[in-house]
Amino acid sequence: MGPMHMVEQLRPFPPVEWRCRAQPVAGCELSKLGRLCTMHCTVVEYSGCKEGYPCGYCASAQGKVSIGMWAHSMTVQDYQDLIDRGWRRSGKYVYKPIMNQTCCPQYTIRCQPLHFQPSKSHKKVLKKMLKFLAKGDSSKVAGDEEPMDSHREDAVACSFVLKNESDISQSELKPLSVEETERVETEDNNEEEEMKKEVTVKKVESEPPQTCVDKDSAGSSERSNSAKLVHTTPKPGKGADLSKPPCRKAKDIRKERKLHKLLQNQTHSLEGSPSQVEPQVLLSQNSKSKANQPKSIEDFIFVSLPDDATHQLEVRLVPVSFEDPQFNSSFSQSATLFAKYQMAIHKDTPSECGEYEFTRFLCDSPLEAENPPSGPDCGYGSFHQQYWLDGKIIAVGVIDILPYCVSSVYLYYDPDYTFLSLGVYSALREIAFTRQLHEKASELCYYYMGFYIHSCPKMRYKGQYRPSDLLCPETYVWVPIEQCLPTLEHSKYCRFNQDLKAVDEGCIKELGRVRVLHKRIVMPYSMYKKRRKGPSDEASVQQYASLVGQTCSERMLLFRS
Repeated sequence: MGPMHMVEQLRPFPPVEWRCRAQPVAGCELSKLGRLCTMHCTVVEYSGCKEGYPCGYCASAQGKVSIGMWAHSMTVQDYQDLIDRGWRRSGKYVYKPIMNQTCCPQYTIRCQPLHFQPSKSHKKVLKKMLKFLAKGDSSKVAGDEEPMDSHREDAVACSFVLKNESDISQSELKPLSVEETERVETEDNNEEEEMKKEVTVKKVESEPPQTCVDKDSAGSSERSNSAKLVHTTPKPGKGADLSKPPCRKAKDIRKERKLHKLLQNQTHSLEGSPSQVEPQVLLSQNSKSKANQPKSIEDFIFVSLPDDATHQLEVRLVPVSFEDPQFNSSFSQSATLFAKYQMAIHKDTPSECGEYEFTRFLCDSPLEAENPPSGPDCGYGSFHQQYWLDGKIIAVGVIDILPYCVSSVYLYYDPDYTFLSLGVYSALREIAFTRQLHEKASELCYYYMGFYIHSCPKMRYKGQYRPSDLLCPETYVWVPIEQCLPTLEHSKYCRFNQDLKAVDEGCIKELGRVRVLHKRIVMPYSMYKKRRKGPSDEASVQQYASLVGQTCSERMLLFRS
């Protein structure tokens, strides 16, 4: 079943703009409300907990449990803080799995692009793309398939049950004047360090150094730690005889022969007697060649193609906005590609993946675009990264650019190009893109890949993009994935923070300070409680605040009817 059936139809609302002006309030230089009114604000409608619905990972009919809320508008900073507490969006619906109850715990995973080195399998995908662009080679290497058709299947596998129609009118989402709000405000006066573990692995002297990280890197590091450095002559049939020259790889022998041949050619081409040339100098110079250095993603992506290249690939970053000319002009082609992908890969019917479903799922974003001077040139917000091959779109990566990260949302592509492993290729492009953005915005240095689901083997491949971290579901601190994997082998749900005394530093401490939008007036929850008629909703507000955290609960506006 495709993602469009996972979210019931909801009427979208335009972003809420605060038309109030910031004014000083007696006793303070600038009221908190005044600061809120000078910018876009987050307005959410809390849906609460939903349990007992189908899981797309383990095929459980009633195992899924999650919390959700509808975001009418959201700032990029609020969404950044929410995903750092385990939330994730699908369209305008923002959800968080209840980790200790759901059948397949979904751990937020982030990669560290500044320290990322492509593995052997990653390089194969990059080389395959280069070969295709240069020569049109579309051959498929055996055993080189992607573990999944897309590296962003989280939204497809999740079910979201919301009300059919929101009963909130636009007028209710527009607050009254700042003077009226400040009057209510005066009635009540109650208002991560990145972890990285470096493991030094001792190697036997005859063992060549490993520069690539592949699937088995986590296990291989443990095995190599047990290697002994004491050389003893083994018994017959018990291993290599270290008294003899070590066995050499044919690849190393070929390199040495090529180097010697190059050395001889350079020696004869120099003036003077060949005996005057220092062989060791030439050897040293050639040994420093670029070929001996590990290649980065950029070395593969930005390599110059020959003039007679068979294909041309262009990657365009397009803001998700119907006011943007590029987005509008490519909308029809992009929507058609989405439908083709959904029908071929997820077996949707045409009615399940039309333009309306495409718009609601991948074009309607609650994020308000921002373009501060210190941010990246493209600004913050939601974008489509379009892959144009010879003038047509073959893939689209939907991403959110946030203050500290690039967050992948979804990928859809032309099934005719499955042989190019576009899921892996686009992830590598997005890692490189994150590094590019970091050059202008220094705090933007992470790549969020959605959820890592260890209990689902086909979803473990996300852990191959290293170094990467998993989010502790209890204390919301980041822990290197190498430290998490042994624990996950024994239990689906784990607390990764080993400090048993550690708690959630961002937990709700004062429920009365939660911001509420009630009858177009912004007020603290303590004041709303006094005005509310009918049964108490404190349990629901307490649950909401505990999950979004104190900071977001004081900044975001929780709509109450």
